[in-house]
Amino acid sequence: MALTGRAALLAALGAFPVGIWPGWTGILAVNGPLALACACDFALAAPVRRLGLTRSGDTSVRLSESAEVTLTVTNPSGRPLRARLRDAWPPSSWQPGTEVTASRHTLTVPPGERRRVTTRLCPTRRGDRHADRVTIRSYGPLGLFSRQGTHTVPWTVRLLPPFTSRKHLPSKLARLRELDGRTSVLSRGEGTEFDSLREYVPGDDTRNIDWRATARRSSVAVHTWRPERDRHILLVLDTGRTSAGRVGDAPRLDAAMDAALLLAALASRAGDRVDLLAYDRRVRALVQNRATREVLPSLVDAMATLEPELLESDARGLTAAALRTAPRRSLIVLFTTLDAAPLEEGLLPVLPRLTQRHTVLLASVADPHIARMATARGSTEAVYEAAAAATAQTERARTAEQLRRRGVTVVDATPEDLPSALADAYLSLKAAGRL
Repeated sequence: MALTGRAALLAALGAFPVGIWPGWTGILAVNGPLALACACDFALAAPVRRLGLTRSGDTSVRLSESAEVTLTVTNPSGRPLRARLRDAWPPSSWQPGTEVTASRHTLTVPPGERRRVTTRLCPTRRGDRHADRVTIRSYGPLGLFSRQGTHTVPWTVRLLPPFTSRKHLPSKLARLRELDGRTSVLSRGEGTEFDSLREYVPGDDTRNIDWRATARRSSVAVHTWRPERDRHILLVLDTGRTSAGRVGDAPRLDAAMDAALLLAALASRAGDRVDLLAYDRRVRALVQNRATREVLPSLVDAMATLEPELLESDARGLTAAALRTAPRRSLIVLFTTLDAAPLEEGLLPVLPRLTQRHTVLLASVADPHIARMATARGSTEAVYEAAAAATAQTERARTAEQLRRRGVTVVDATPEDLPSALADAYLSLKAAGRL
Protein backbone atom coordinates (compact mmCIF):
# COMPACT_ATOMS: atom_id res chain seq x y z
CA MET A 1 0.00 0.00 0.00
CA ALA A 2 1.11 3.55 -0.67
CA LEU A 3 -0.09 7.13 -0.56
CA THR A 4 -0.38 8.89 -3.89
CA GLY A 5 0.82 12.34 -4.83
CA ARG A 6 -2.80 13.56 -4.70
CA ALA A 7 -3.05 12.62 -1.00
CA ALA A 8 0.25 14.37 -0.27
CA LEU A 9 -1.00 17.51 -2.03
CA LEU A 10 -4.21 17.56 0.01
CA ALA A 11 -2.20 17.09 3.21
CA ALA A 12 0.02 20.02 2.23
CA LEU A 13 -3.01 22.23 1.54
CA GLY A 14 -4.40 21.25 4.94
CA ALA A 15 -1.43 22.91 6.63
CA PHE A 16 -3.01 26.34 6.05
CA PRO A 17 -6.15 25.72 8.16
CA VAL A 18 -3.96 24.19 10.86
CA GLY A 19 -2.02 27.45 10.93
CA ILE A 20 -5.25 29.40 11.39
CA TRP A 21 -6.65 27.06 14.10
CA PRO A 22 -3.57 25.72 15.83
CA GLY A 23 -3.80 22.75 18.14
CA TRP A 24 -5.54 19.40 17.98
CA THR A 25 -8.77 20.92 16.75
CA GLY A 26 -7.25 22.12 13.51
CA ILE A 27 -5.26 18.91 13.01
CA LEU A 28 -8.32 16.70 13.53
CA ALA A 29 -10.47 18.95 11.35
CA VAL A 30 -8.08 18.57 8.43
CA ASN A 31 -6.47 15.16 8.78
CA GLY A 32 -9.56 13.33 10.03
CA PRO A 33 -11.54 13.64 6.79
CA LEU A 34 -8.38 13.00 4.76
CA ALA A 35 -7.60 9.81 6.68
CA LEU A 36 -11.21 8.66 6.31
CA ALA A 37 -11.10 9.35 2.56
CA CYS A 38 -7.83 7.40 2.24
CA ALA A 39 -9.29 4.45 4.17
CA CYS A 40 -12.37 4.38 1.94
CA ASP A 41 -10.22 4.68 -1.16
CA PHE A 42 -8.04 1.79 -0.01
CA ALA A 43 -11.11 -0.36 0.70
CA LEU A 44 -12.56 0.32 -2.75
CA ALA A 45 -9.32 -0.41 -4.63
CA ALA A 46 -9.26 -3.81 -6.31
CA PRO A 47 -7.03 -6.36 -4.53
CA VAL A 48 -3.74 -7.05 -6.31
CA ARG A 49 -2.81 -10.47 -4.95
CA ARG A 50 -5.88 -12.15 -6.44
CA LEU A 51 -5.24 -10.95 -9.99
CA GLY A 52 -4.55 -13.59 -12.62
CA LEU A 53 -1.67 -12.91 -15.01
CA THR A 54 -0.64 -14.92 -18.07
CA ARG A 55 1.74 -14.23 -20.94
CA SER A 56 1.74 -14.89 -24.67
CA GLY A 57 3.61 -13.60 -27.68
CA ASP A 58 7.01 -13.99 -29.33
CA THR A 59 9.47 -16.55 -28.02
CA SER A 60 12.29 -15.89 -30.49
CA VAL A 61 13.21 -13.07 -32.86
CA ARG A 62 16.31 -11.92 -34.67
CA LEU A 63 18.44 -9.36 -32.89
CA SER A 64 17.63 -6.58 -35.36
CA GLU A 65 13.88 -7.06 -34.86
CA SER A 66 11.49 -6.24 -32.00
CA ALA A 67 9.55 -8.75 -29.92
CA GLU A 68 6.03 -8.29 -28.57
CA VAL A 69 5.01 -10.01 -25.34
CA THR A 70 1.36 -9.74 -24.28
CA LEU A 71 0.37 -9.79 -20.61
CA THR A 72 -3.25 -10.73 -19.87
CA VAL A 73 -4.59 -9.37 -16.57
CA THR A 74 -7.73 -11.01 -15.15
CA ASN A 75 -9.70 -9.27 -12.38
CA PRO A 76 -11.70 -11.89 -10.41
CA SER A 77 -12.84 -9.44 -7.71
CA GLY A 78 -16.10 -7.50 -7.57
CA ARG A 79 -14.33 -4.13 -7.75
CA PRO A 80 -12.97 -2.43 -10.87
CA LEU A 81 -9.21 -2.40 -11.26
CA ARG A 82 -7.64 0.98 -11.94
CA ALA A 83 -3.94 0.31 -12.09
CA ARG A 84 -0.50 1.19 -13.30
CA LEU A 85 1.65 -1.79 -14.27
CA ARG A 86 5.39 -2.23 -14.67
CA ASP A 87 6.55 -5.21 -16.73
CA ALA A 88 10.22 -5.56 -15.77
CA TRP A 89 12.83 -7.13 -18.08
CA PRO A 90 16.64 -7.02 -18.09
CA PRO A 91 18.10 -3.63 -19.13
CA SER A 92 19.44 -5.02 -22.43
CA SER A 93 15.85 -5.75 -23.51
CA TRP A 94 15.41 -2.12 -24.63
CA GLN A 95 17.35 0.56 -26.40
CA PRO A 96 19.01 2.92 -23.91
CA GLY A 97 16.58 5.51 -22.55
CA THR A 98 13.38 3.76 -23.66
CA GLU A 99 12.84 1.40 -20.72
CA VAL A 100 10.48 3.64 -18.71
CA THR A 101 8.01 4.28 -21.52
CA ALA A 102 8.16 0.71 -22.86
CA SER A 103 7.70 -1.17 -19.58
CA ARG A 104 4.95 0.90 -17.89
CA HIS A 105 1.27 0.60 -18.74
CA THR A 106 -2.03 2.05 -17.50
CA LEU A 107 -5.12 -0.17 -17.57
CA THR A 108 -8.67 -0.43 -16.27
CA VAL A 109 -10.26 -3.87 -15.83
CA PRO A 110 -13.98 -4.13 -14.91
CA PRO A 111 -15.00 -6.78 -12.33
CA GLY A 112 -14.78 -10.34 -13.68
CA GLU A 113 -13.15 -9.29 -16.97
CA ARG A 114 -9.66 -9.32 -18.45
CA ARG A 115 -7.51 -6.91 -20.40
CA ARG A 116 -4.28 -7.25 -22.36
CA VAL A 117 -1.23 -5.02 -22.41
CA THR A 118 1.64 -5.50 -24.86
CA THR A 119 5.29 -4.86 -24.03
CA ARG A 120 7.53 -4.27 -27.03
CA LEU A 121 11.12 -5.41 -26.54
CA CYS A 122 13.96 -4.01 -28.65
CA PRO A 123 16.96 -6.02 -27.37
CA THR A 124 20.55 -4.93 -27.88
CA ARG A 125 22.28 -8.30 -27.29
CA ARG A 126 21.91 -11.91 -28.35
CA GLY A 127 20.81 -14.62 -25.95
CA ASP A 128 17.85 -15.40 -23.72
CA ARG A 129 15.94 -12.60 -22.02
CA HIS A 130 13.88 -13.74 -19.02
CA ALA A 131 10.94 -11.74 -17.75
CA ASP A 132 11.40 -10.30 -14.26
CA ARG A 133 8.62 -9.30 -11.87
CA VAL A 134 5.32 -7.64 -12.79
CA THR A 135 4.50 -4.89 -10.29
CA ILE A 136 0.89 -3.62 -10.16
CA ARG A 137 -0.35 -0.61 -8.25
CA SER A 138 -4.15 -0.58 -7.85
CA TYR A 139 -5.84 2.78 -7.13
CA GLY A 140 -9.15 3.59 -5.49
CA PRO A 141 -11.77 5.82 -7.17
CA LEU A 142 -10.43 8.95 -5.42
CA GLY A 143 -6.81 8.26 -6.33
CA LEU A 144 -5.61 8.89 -2.76
CA PHE A 145 -4.41 5.47 -1.71
CA SER A 146 -3.22 2.41 -3.60
CA ARG A 147 -2.56 -1.27 -3.13
CA GLN A 148 0.67 -2.64 -4.57
CA GLY A 149 1.79 -6.18 -5.26
CA THR A 150 4.29 -8.14 -7.31
CA HIS A 151 3.69 -11.20 -9.47
CA THR A 152 6.16 -13.55 -11.12
CA VAL A 153 5.02 -14.45 -14.64
CA PRO A 154 7.79 -16.46 -16.36
CA TRP A 155 8.55 -15.89 -20.04
CA THR A 156 11.68 -16.17 -22.16
CA VAL A 157 12.48 -14.50 -25.45
CA ARG A 158 15.48 -15.84 -27.36
CA LEU A 159 17.36 -13.28 -29.44
CA LEU A 160 18.84 -14.98 -32.48
CA PRO A 161 21.85 -13.80 -34.50
CA PRO A 162 20.74 -11.17 -37.03
CA PHE A 163 22.24 -12.98 -40.08
CA THR A 164 22.88 -9.74 -41.94
CA SER A 165 25.03 -11.56 -44.51
CA ARG A 166 21.99 -13.28 -46.02
CA LYS A 167 21.94 -10.41 -48.55
CA HIS A 168 24.90 -12.17 -50.24
CA LEU A 169 23.09 -15.50 -50.57
CA PRO A 170 21.35 -14.90 -53.97
CA SER A 171 24.63 -13.99 -55.70
CA LYS A 172 26.45 -16.99 -54.18
CA LEU A 173 23.64 -19.33 -55.22
CA ALA A 174 23.87 -17.95 -58.75
CA ARG A 175 27.59 -18.76 -58.73
CA LEU A 176 26.76 -22.23 -57.45
CA ARG A 177 24.36 -22.78 -60.34
CA GLU A 178 27.13 -21.79 -62.74
CA LEU A 179 29.40 -24.40 -61.17
CA ASP A 180 26.60 -26.90 -61.52
CA GLY A 181 26.12 -26.09 -65.21
CA ARG A 182 22.46 -25.22 -64.60
CA THR A 183 22.46 -21.70 -66.01
CA SER A 184 20.79 -20.75 -69.28
CA VAL A 185 24.23 -20.50 -70.88
CA LEU A 186 25.58 -23.75 -72.27
CA SER A 187 28.55 -24.51 -70.05
CA ARG A 188 30.47 -27.50 -68.91
CA GLY A 189 30.21 -26.56 -65.29
CA GLU A 190 33.27 -26.44 -63.08
CA GLY A 191 32.68 -29.50 -60.94
CA THR A 192 34.68 -32.69 -60.77
CA GLU A 193 31.95 -35.34 -60.49
CA PHE A 194 30.52 -36.88 -63.67
CA ASP A 195 26.84 -36.01 -64.04
CA SER A 196 25.47 -37.12 -67.43
CA LEU A 197 25.97 -37.15 -71.19
CA ARG A 198 24.52 -34.67 -73.65
CA GLU A 199 24.81 -33.87 -77.32
CA TYR A 200 27.84 -31.87 -78.42
CA VAL A 201 27.25 -28.21 -79.32
CA PRO A 202 29.78 -25.88 -80.92
CA GLY A 203 31.98 -24.32 -78.28
CA ASP A 204 32.23 -27.38 -76.05
CA ASP A 205 35.69 -28.49 -74.99
CA THR A 206 36.65 -31.40 -77.21
CA ARG A 207 38.42 -33.01 -74.25
CA ASN A 208 34.97 -33.73 -72.80
CA ILE A 209 33.85 -35.86 -75.76
CA ASP A 210 32.98 -39.41 -74.73
CA TRP A 211 34.14 -41.41 -77.76
CA ARG A 212 32.68 -44.69 -76.57
CA ALA A 213 29.24 -43.18 -76.10
CA THR A 214 29.62 -41.39 -79.45
CA ALA A 215 30.33 -44.71 -81.17
CA ARG A 216 27.03 -46.11 -79.88
CA ARG A 217 24.90 -43.23 -81.10
CA SER A 218 24.45 -41.11 -84.18
CA SER A 219 25.63 -37.86 -82.56
CA VAL A 220 28.69 -36.72 -80.67
CA ALA A 221 28.26 -37.04 -76.88
CA VAL A 222 30.09 -35.00 -74.26
CA HIS A 223 30.41 -35.33 -70.52
CA THR A 224 28.65 -32.92 -68.19
CA TRP A 225 30.01 -32.32 -64.75
CA ARG A 226 28.76 -31.10 -61.43
CA PRO A 227 30.43 -30.02 -58.21
CA GLU A 228 30.99 -32.55 -55.47
CA ARG A 229 27.92 -33.23 -53.37
CA ASP A 230 27.12 -34.85 -50.07
CA ARG A 231 30.38 -33.69 -48.55
CA HIS A 232 30.75 -33.02 -44.84
CA ILE A 233 31.50 -29.51 -43.58
CA LEU A 234 32.31 -28.84 -39.93
CA LEU A 235 32.09 -25.26 -38.71
CA VAL A 236 34.31 -24.80 -35.64
CA LEU A 237 33.81 -21.63 -33.60
CA ASP A 238 36.62 -20.73 -31.23
CA THR A 239 34.77 -19.13 -28.29
CA GLY A 240 37.89 -18.43 -26.22
CA ARG A 241 39.46 -15.17 -25.13
CA THR A 242 40.38 -13.89 -28.58
CA SER A 243 36.76 -14.10 -29.78
CA ALA A 244 35.77 -11.49 -27.16
CA GLY A 245 37.77 -8.72 -28.82
CA ARG A 246 35.45 -6.06 -30.15
CA VAL A 247 35.54 -5.05 -33.79
CA GLY A 248 33.32 -2.03 -34.19
CA ASP A 249 30.28 -2.45 -31.96
CA ALA A 250 30.30 -6.24 -31.65
CA PRO A 251 32.66 -9.02 -30.53
CA ARG A 252 34.63 -10.97 -33.13
CA LEU A 253 32.47 -13.99 -32.30
CA ASP A 254 29.37 -12.27 -33.69
CA ALA A 255 31.10 -11.53 -37.01
CA ALA A 256 32.32 -15.13 -37.20
CA MET A 257 28.80 -16.44 -36.58
CA ASP A 258 27.39 -14.26 -39.35
CA ALA A 259 29.93 -15.66 -41.81
CA ALA A 260 29.26 -19.21 -40.60
CA LEU A 261 25.52 -18.82 -41.19
CA LEU A 262 26.03 -17.68 -44.79
CA LEU A 263 28.38 -20.59 -45.46
CA ALA A 264 25.94 -23.04 -43.87
CA ALA A 265 23.04 -21.75 -45.96
CA LEU A 266 25.10 -22.00 -49.16
CA ALA A 267 26.54 -25.43 -48.40
CA SER A 268 23.18 -26.94 -47.48
CA ARG A 269 21.74 -25.66 -50.79
CA ALA A 270 24.71 -27.26 -52.55
CA GLY A 271 23.82 -30.67 -51.11
CA ASP A 272 26.53 -30.82 -48.45
CA ARG A 273 26.06 -31.79 -44.80
CA VAL A 274 26.86 -29.08 -42.27
CA ASP A 275 27.67 -29.52 -38.57
CA LEU A 276 28.67 -26.99 -35.91
CA LEU A 277 31.12 -27.20 -33.01
CA ALA A 278 31.74 -24.33 -30.56
CA TYR A 279 34.69 -24.89 -28.24
CA ASP A 280 37.12 -23.13 -25.90
CA ARG A 281 38.04 -25.50 -23.08
CA ARG A 282 34.90 -27.57 -23.42
CA VAL A 283 32.13 -28.01 -25.95
CA ARG A 284 29.81 -25.00 -25.80
CA ALA A 285 27.52 -26.02 -28.65
CA LEU A 286 27.22 -29.02 -30.96
CA VAL A 287 24.86 -29.44 -33.90
CA GLN A 288 25.04 -32.68 -35.87
CA ASN A 289 23.11 -34.76 -38.37
CA ARG A 290 20.40 -32.24 -39.22
CA ALA A 291 18.25 -32.50 -42.32
CA THR A 292 18.75 -29.84 -44.98
CA ARG A 293 15.71 -27.81 -43.92
CA GLU A 294 16.70 -28.00 -40.26
CA VAL A 295 20.35 -26.97 -40.61
CA LEU A 296 19.98 -23.19 -40.55
CA PRO A 297 17.31 -23.00 -37.78
CA SER A 298 19.37 -25.40 -35.64
CA LEU A 299 22.56 -23.39 -36.10
CA VAL A 300 20.85 -20.09 -35.37
CA ASP A 301 19.27 -21.50 -32.21
CA ALA A 302 22.57 -22.96 -31.01
CA MET A 303 24.46 -19.72 -31.67
CA ALA A 304 21.91 -17.51 -29.91
CA THR A 305 23.23 -18.19 -26.41
CA LEU A 306 26.94 -18.42 -27.25
CA GLU A 307 29.15 -15.88 -25.50
CA PRO A 308 32.95 -15.52 -25.55
CA GLU A 309 34.71 -17.04 -22.56
CA LEU A 310 37.53 -14.98 -21.06
CA LEU A 311 40.03 -17.82 -20.99
CA GLU A 312 42.63 -19.23 -23.35
CA SER A 313 41.30 -21.84 -25.75
CA ASP A 314 42.64 -25.37 -25.48
CA ALA A 315 43.92 -26.08 -29.00
CA ARG A 316 44.55 -29.77 -28.30
CA GLY A 317 41.07 -30.21 -26.90
CA LEU A 318 39.56 -28.32 -29.84
CA THR A 319 41.44 -30.53 -32.31
CA ALA A 320 40.36 -33.70 -30.55
CA ALA A 321 36.72 -32.56 -30.47
CA ALA A 322 36.84 -31.71 -34.18
CA LEU A 323 38.29 -35.12 -35.05
CA ARG A 324 35.57 -36.85 -33.01
CA THR A 325 32.87 -34.82 -34.72
CA ALA A 326 34.33 -35.41 -38.20
CA PRO A 327 35.68 -38.97 -38.28
CA ARG A 328 35.70 -39.04 -42.11
CA ARG A 329 37.31 -36.66 -44.55
CA SER A 330 35.65 -33.26 -44.24
CA LEU A 331 36.10 -29.57 -44.81
CA ILE A 332 36.84 -28.07 -41.39
CA VAL A 333 36.21 -24.33 -41.27
CA LEU A 334 37.92 -22.93 -38.19
CA PHE A 335 36.83 -19.48 -37.04
CA THR A 336 39.65 -18.14 -34.88
CA THR A 337 42.22 -15.38 -34.67
CA LEU A 338 45.30 -14.78 -36.81
CA ASP A 339 47.21 -13.26 -33.90
CA ALA A 340 50.67 -14.76 -33.81
CA ALA A 341 50.98 -15.63 -30.11
CA PRO A 342 47.79 -17.71 -29.66
CA LEU A 343 48.34 -19.57 -32.94
CA GLU A 344 52.04 -20.31 -32.52
CA GLU A 345 51.58 -21.56 -28.95
CA GLY A 346 48.25 -23.31 -29.48
CA LEU A 347 47.06 -24.29 -32.95
CA LEU A 348 50.22 -24.63 -35.07
CA PRO A 349 51.74 -27.54 -33.07
CA VAL A 350 48.55 -29.63 -33.39
CA LEU A 351 47.53 -28.50 -36.88
CA PRO A 352 49.05 -31.54 -38.68
CA ARG A 353 46.48 -33.77 -36.94
CA LEU A 354 43.78 -31.92 -38.84
CA THR A 355 45.47 -31.33 -42.19
CA GLN A 356 46.61 -34.94 -42.70
CA ARG A 357 43.00 -36.13 -42.74
CA HIS A 358 40.88 -33.09 -43.59
CA THR A 359 40.81 -29.96 -45.71
CA VAL A 360 41.19 -27.02 -43.35
CA LEU A 361 39.99 -23.49 -43.99
CA LEU A 362 40.76 -20.81 -41.40
CA ALA A 363 38.55 -17.71 -41.27
CA SER A 364 39.64 -14.73 -39.22
CA VAL A 365 37.98 -11.38 -38.51
CA ALA A 366 40.24 -8.43 -39.31
CA ASP A 367 39.84 -5.09 -37.59
CA PRO A 368 39.13 -2.31 -40.14
CA HIS A 369 40.46 0.25 -37.66
CA ILE A 370 43.96 -1.23 -38.13
CA ALA A 371 43.76 -0.58 -41.86
CA ARG A 372 42.68 3.01 -41.26
CA MET A 373 45.52 3.52 -38.80
CA ALA A 374 48.04 2.21 -41.34
CA THR A 375 47.12 4.99 -43.79
CA ALA A 376 47.02 7.78 -41.21
CA ARG A 377 49.42 10.71 -41.58
CA GLY A 378 49.56 14.36 -40.66
CA SER A 379 50.87 14.32 -37.10
CA THR A 380 53.51 12.61 -35.01
CA GLU A 381 50.87 10.59 -33.19
CA ALA A 382 49.32 9.46 -36.48
CA VAL A 383 52.70 8.37 -37.83
CA TYR A 384 53.38 6.27 -34.73
CA GLU A 385 49.90 4.73 -35.02
CA ALA A 386 50.56 3.93 -38.68
CA ALA A 387 53.84 2.24 -37.77
CA ALA A 388 52.13 0.13 -35.10
CA ALA A 389 49.36 -0.82 -37.53
CA ALA A 390 51.87 -1.79 -40.23
CA THR A 391 53.72 -4.00 -37.74
CA ALA A 392 50.47 -5.70 -36.76
CA GLN A 393 49.54 -6.28 -40.41
CA THR A 394 52.99 -7.71 -41.15
CA GLU A 395 52.76 -10.17 -38.26
CA ARG A 396 49.27 -11.15 -39.37
CA ALA A 397 50.45 -11.76 -42.95
CA ARG A 398 53.40 -13.81 -41.69
CA THR A 399 51.11 -16.00 -39.61
CA ALA A 400 48.77 -16.49 -42.55
CA GLU A 401 51.70 -17.53 -44.73
CA GLN A 402 52.80 -20.10 -42.13
CA LEU A 403 49.32 -21.59 -42.23
CA ARG A 404 49.26 -21.69 -46.04
CA ARG A 405 52.60 -23.54 -46.11
CA ARG A 406 50.92 -26.18 -43.93
CA GLY A 407 48.10 -26.61 -46.44
CA VAL A 408 45.51 -24.38 -44.78
CA THR A 409 43.35 -22.03 -46.84
CA VAL A 410 43.23 -18.67 -45.04
CA VAL A 411 40.47 -16.07 -45.33
CA ASP A 412 41.22 -12.84 -43.47
CA ALA A 413 38.70 -10.03 -43.93
CA THR A 414 36.75 -7.36 -42.11
CA PRO A 415 33.33 -8.22 -40.60
CA GLU A 416 31.54 -6.76 -43.64
CA ASP A 417 33.66 -8.67 -46.17
CA LEU A 418 34.29 -11.94 -44.34
CA PRO A 419 30.98 -13.72 -45.16
CA SER A 420 31.30 -13.09 -48.90
CA ALA A 421 35.02 -13.94 -48.97
CA LEU A 422 34.44 -17.17 -47.04
CA ALA A 423 31.62 -18.22 -49.38
CA ASP A 424 33.88 -17.56 -52.39
CA ALA A 425 36.65 -19.67 -50.84
CA TYR A 426 34.17 -22.53 -50.30
CA LEU A 427 32.97 -22.35 -53.92
CA SER A 428 36.57 -22.36 -55.16
CA LEU A 429 37.40 -25.47 -53.14
CA LYS A 430 34.21 -27.10 -54.38
CA ALA A 431 35.01 -26.30 -58.01
CA ALA A 432 38.51 -27.70 -57.58
CA GLY A 433 37.24 -30.93 -56.03
CA ARG A 434 39.10 -30.38 -52.76
CA LEU A 435 36.23 -31.01 -50.37
